[in-house]
Amino acid sequence: QVQLVESGGGLVQAGGSLRLSCAASGRTFSNTGMGWFRQAPGKEREVVAAISRRGDTTDYAESVKGRFTISRDNAKNTVYLQMNTLKPEDTAVYYCAATERWFASSPTSYDYWGQGTQVTVSS
Repeated sequence: QVQLVESGGGLVQAGGSLRLSCAASGRTFSNTGMGWFRQAPGKEREVVAAISRRGDTTDYAESVKGRFTISRDNAKNTVYLQMNTLKPEDTAVYYCAATERWFASSPTSYDYWGQGTQVTVSS
């Protein structure tokens, strides 16, 4: 079992930056692929970014390419999402997730989920 705890969400002005962190525990963190997802009110949960077990493969939603960066520090059992040039449409609850696969992009492929952290971007 993997336990995940997100932090770093909050309010930010459009054009600003925010850094989300996800601390993992419960098993060998380096053996899990990781992802960030988001869900806005009335919308389906969607992938934002994913990173492979070793961190050598990443994938991003088209809407965040060039603005967001996912990274991981296996020594610290932590995955990050650096969000730059934030837009109001980025407003959502952001979830950290872990998969037993080495890498995955779809929500259905993930086995463990954090509680979510709210990100609100104002105009």
